[in-house]
Formats: sequence, structure tokens, C-alpha cells
Amino acid sequence: MTYSAIETRHRTIGVKVGHIQVGGGAPIVVQSMTNTDTADIAGTARQVAELAQAGSELVRITVDRDESAAAVPAIAEKLAQMKVDVPLVGDFHYNGHLLLTKYPDCAKALAKYRINPGNVGFKEKKDRNFATMIEAAVNYNKTVRIGVNWGSLDQAMLTALMDENAKSAAPKPAREVMHEAIVRSGLSSAAYAEELGLPRNRIIISAKCSEVQDLIAVYRMMAKRSDYALHLGLTEAGMGSKGIVASTAALSVLLQQGIGDTIRISLTPEPGGERTREVIVAQEILQTMGLRAFAPMVIACPGCGRTTSTVFQELAQGIQAYVRGRMPEWRVQYPGFENLSLAVMGCIVNGPGESKHANIGISLPGTGELPAAPVYIDGQKVKTLRGENIAGQFQEIVENYVAKRWG
Repeated sequence: MTYSAIETRHRTIGVKVGHIQVGGGAPIVVQSMTNTDTADIAGTARQVAELAQAGSELVRITVDRDESAAAVPAIAEKLAQMKVDVPLVGDFHYNGHLLLTKYPDCAKALAKYRINPGNVGFKEKKDRNFATMIEAAVNYNKTVRIGVNWGSLDQAMLTALMDENAKSAAPKPAREVMHEAIVRSGLSSAAYAEELGLPRNRIIISAKCSEVQDLIAVYRMMAKRSDYALHLGLTEAGMGSKGIVASTAALSVLLQQGIGDTIRISLTPEPGGERTREVIVAQEILQTMGLRAFAPMVIACPGCGRTTSTVFQELAQGIQAYVRGRMPEWRVQYPGFENLSLAVMGCIVNGPGESKHANIGISLPGTGELPAAPVYIDGQKVKTLRGENIAGQFQEIVENYVAKRWG
């Protein structure tokens, strides 16, 4: 599918992060971040592998102290042994200049450094610490994400802009001044990095906020004023449906306007929940907008008084789990399978019509309807399923279709 968001993508410079290209017209990249203690080599490598298996194309890890910096090369080596080829991004705050200097093997093992301009130091130390980190990126041929965050904004810059605004004949609202401070922090830091010798094609900028409208406003400003590759994400999005809805609302507006080259969904996991959830949500945002395809999409009706049976819900859940389970093998054997669309409908009202629009669709009987489930393939009715094993029969139809079409 091709939509205006693709046709009007904001023109940005292409950046290489390991073997992944970000920006420059490349497909929008999905990334995520571990929440393990990076010093736990086995645990961190395992979670990186899980995120990569789920579809994260870049994975960020915390590098906050000596033990974590020392562990990075071992994590990279363990991932290589596991045959997990995903670029690692180091997340640095406050002491990144010290860690990158003290642990050169860490600096070499990472594909990208994330630097927050608000957390690199204060006053005269700020430029010096920032320069040390940029020099490491130049020496080791690494990419840098200059990650501005409104929760840790450069206070000196913000104060100066607020003072300047207060003296203006027509002062702007404080929120607009804050937006300008975020954008200016990112762009001025990027310009300084270039002065220090970091090529423009090794710089990515992010400007994260936790409020939807602030995020949209800031990235619109950033896109108008630069051609750097842009990383999108609503910071501290929250837990569960709130985090998903807020991130989707913000990122969808920007993506539809062609803004954004790589995204992360910053979900707070449920206690004991899967970290990979944020990867799946990011993929689903891009896929439902028609920007990329990652996995077969299962369409299902919401149910109503005509569908008092839970059979169609169980079948929809089951086929989605089946497809997810088959993805690792299908990815190797059947390139292109991710474009498959499936429909599981619960009654005769929209069932046949929706089923005809999908590659494979099944219309289950609603309350009082005949106990038969017609199956449609590419718009044509091919058979009617009956009996106790409709789920198994439907899975077999899907398996055969994938093998025939993409094999």
C-alpha cells in the first residue's frame, strides 16, 4: 500500500547504524530498549535477543557505570554466538565521556551512542564532556543520536530564552518558548558535533516530550528547520492502553505528515509483562498505517448480540497466535508472507463481505444461523467448514496458502 505519508516523507539524510539505514528514504526503523541491568551479561543478551526476535531492528542498552560499560563487549560477543545480528545503542547520561574514554572496547562494540545534551555536564564542563563523546564517535566511526528530552532540558538555555521572551514586546506563551528550547538544543548540539568532525550522515536527532500536542509541535518545528534523520517517541508514555493510545495518537499524526525515520514506543511493562510488547505496538502502528508490513494482519469483528458464542473470538485469537508462532520459520522460507491478511468474522451481516476483502477469510455462524462457516480465498468462496475442528482446518488452509503463494 502507498499513502500520502510515504509520498511526502520529510527529506532527511541517510544514516547507517551498523547494517541498518535510518532516514534517506529508507523504511521507518523500529527500535526498543532493554530494562535489564547491563552488567548482567547473560540476562541483557537474552533480552536483546528476544527484542530482536520480536522485530526490533535496533536495541538500546543502558551504559551508566563501570560494570555496565565493561559488560558491553561481552554482550556483543554473546549475541554473535547466538547469531543475533542487531546493532546495539549505548544510552549515556552524566558520565558518558568518562565511560567511553575508560572502556574503548565498549565504545567499539556499540553501533550508536545516545547523548542527552541536558545531561552531559554544566557550564564550562558541558562542551568539554560533549566533545569527548563526539570525538569517540569520530574515532570509532559511530553514529550519535542527540536525544533531547523535555524532562532533562538544558536549563541554562531554557532560562536564557525565557528571559529573552520576557523582554520581548510581544511575549510568547511559556510553552512555546519551551518548544523552541527543545528544538534549539537539538540543532545547536548537532551543529557543534559537526564542528568537532562528526559527519552529518552520522547524526540522528530526537526531541521527546510526554504530552502528545507538545511532541507534535516540537517535531514539526524540527522537520521544518533541518534535514537530520529524526527518531520519534513519546517519552514516559505510560502503562497499558494509556501508553499505547498516547503513543499512537502522537506518532500517527507525525508519520502521516511524513515526519520520522525511526520510532520507539516507550511502554511501561505490566509487572512481569513482556518487554517485547513495545516492539509489537510499534510494528502495528506502522503496518495499520500502510507504511510497512511486519506480520500477517488478522481482522476480526468486535461482536454484538448476534454473536453470543465466543467461537469466533477464540478462532481469531488462536489464528493470530498460530501466525505469530510460525513467523520465524515463514520469514526464512516465504519472503513476503507478512503481507497476508486474514479475516475472522462472527456472523452473516459483514462476514462474507469482509472475508472477500482479505486473502483468506472465514465467516462463522452467528446466533440462530446455520452451523456452517464459509471460507473465502482472494475473494472467492472455496469451501464451507463444519464440525468441531474448524480451527485446525482453518490453520491448514492458511499454511497451504502461504506455502503456495510465497513458496
